[in-house]
Amino acid sequence: MEAYIAVISLLQTLEQFQERHPVLIQGQTAKTLESLHNTAEYFQNFLEEASKSRFDPEKIKSFEEIIRSAANDAEDVIEMCWTCVNASESSLNKNLRRNLRPVVKRINTIRNEVMETVSDFSTSSRNDHRFLESVGDFLIDSTSSRSNRMLQHLEGDIVQGLDEDLEIIVRRLTEPLSDLQIVTISGMGGIGKTTLARKAHDHLKIRYHFDIRVWVTISQVYGSRNVLLEALHCISKQTNIDIEKDYEKKDDNELADLVQKKLKGPRYLVVVDDIWSTDVWDSIRAIFPDCNNKSRILLTTRETKVAIYVNPVSPHEMNTLNLENSWKLLRDKVFGPKYDHPPELEEIGKQIAEKCQGLPLTISVIAGHLSKVARTLESWMDVSRTMGEIIASHPDKCLGVLGLSYHNLPNHLKPCFLSMGSFPEDYQAETWRLIQLWIAEGFIRRPESDKSLEEVAEDYLEDLISRNLIIVNKRRFNSEIKVCGMHDLLREFCLTEVEMKKFLHVERTDVVLTLSTQKYNGRRFSFQINSYSDDRRFKLLPSVARSIYLFSKTHNFVRPEVFSRFQLLRVLAVFNENESYHSIPPVITKLFHLRYLQVRSLAKLPASISELQNLQTLIYERS
Repeated sequence: MEAYIAVISLLQTLEQFQERHPVLIQGQTAKTLESLHNTAEYFQNFLEEASKSRFDPEKIKSFEEIIRSAANDAEDVIEMCWTCVNASESSLNKNLRRNLRPVVKRINTIRNEVMETVSDFSTSSRNDHRFLESVGDFLIDSTSSRSNRMLQHLEGDIVQGLDEDLEIIVRRLTEPLSDLQIVTISGMGGIGKTTLARKAHDHLKIRYHFDIRVWVTISQVYGSRNVLLEALHCISKQTNIDIEKDYEKKDDNELADLVQKKLKGPRYLVVVDDIWSTDVWDSIRAIFPDCNNKSRILLTTRETKVAIYVNPVSPHEMNTLNLENSWKLLRDKVFGPKYDHPPELEEIGKQIAEKCQGLPLTISVIAGHLSKVARTLESWMDVSRTMGEIIASHPDKCLGVLGLSYHNLPNHLKPCFLSMGSFPEDYQAETWRLIQLWIAEGFIRRPESDKSLEEVAEDYLEDLISRNLIIVNKRRFNSEIKVCGMHDLLREFCLTEVEMKKFLHVERTDVVLTLSTQKYNGRRFSFQINSYSDDRRFKLLPSVARSIYLFSKTHNFVRPEVFSRFQLLRVLAVFNENESYHSIPPVITKLFHLRYLQVRSLAKLPASISELQNLQTLIYERS
């Protein structure tokens, strides 16, 4: 993913540089830049296809690292030369040509290696039918399957807060409409969708209403044959007819015909659990016949857009638990529903439940931890203080489950999601600010349509919200998104992922960071600490840093001289309301590549701000 971001950023830099200074780029330099642009586009296409294909994962990982490094180096060369754009035409061309030569040679070598690997893979795939898949099928991944089973296990005994949802679902499944109706349940991972569907499937009224009840699990990775076999297994158990024999000899079309044949006539309920895409739905929809006999399909998904696509009229979206039900769930899982809890633990227990933000998955994990510690006020207070660490220490149970939603994202959405880690816990991010930051960071690719970058970014945001990865906190009167945020559990996953991918380094402690430019090749930094006035922090950052976010609840003062090292800085955002410069320091107006600047000052906006030729967003507040 970081390779993809590096390539997109390089493409944008190339295009902006050539648009701004077409007269300066001539001759061999122009050809070199055009060749570099074509190679970057090839890498973009390769990375997009590789994320959806069955290439050797280790080989892809190796390619991603060298592509990322080479693209970053090429962009550094161009931007450093761009900083000296006031130099003579011949000097600029000479510097570009000299500095780009080794980088372009390296990039061309990488491209040749990638093209050779792709060619070998294509030949192998044509000659080996084991690599061929039927349309709409994806490789069954054991990690995804384990995470899905873990989620079902954790959700399995969740009962609090579902009564109203269950009543709605049962009523819709038993409505008098004769034609085949599809009922959808959507919500973020771990919210209890599968539990609700299972309770509806097993409800006494449903058992009497339907002749056959079928349960199939799609999961993130889909195989049509597995779905057909699951359906046939359910039908066989309920009809006492052995229809599974010889199924290994039947192809998928024959299995689909058999499912249809057995479902024609009886009134059936089919639960399609954990579906991820509209394409998968399209591929299985025709399997289930409409016999005009009040049959129903109940579908669960993390993706709101999938639910709306399947049934645009009335999708059922699950909400997080309120505090009362959160505490009941936590209490019952720790002490059991038939046992009383120590009265002295109720207040701290409710505080812990509140910190889970109504997500049953989080409550289940924390309850499991509480079951293993002493039932004392001190022990529970310690759990309350370290909940983030506890969640992070259960990657399979918690972060891994939510990680499925992230790993299912297309490449262009991943950096936008991960960028939410730049903000502190419970931060309310205004939509306009978030969009401008995404654009300044280079996450938004220029569209081929007439849409503006802002409009494309809004589409990205809507997509992430539809996937239940970003939460809408406030809307305007016209329903536009005003403020958004992220559930703490998703944020913990986000922070783990950004460090692992070296996408962003987040400082959450007041201890001076110990990383060095040799050990950490990061370009984005967020300081979410009480005090960042110690200049040693900034001296340890690499000079190629592109983004610096500063958050603090206390008064701080960062000497502006420290920013002079970061000649390629794009984003400088000081969010601390207590920190103001007497005037915008001249050193900041020399940061030629700055695109986004947020700062407070006691003085008027200086004329020198016009020197920031690449500035796109200026948030200037006078104290």
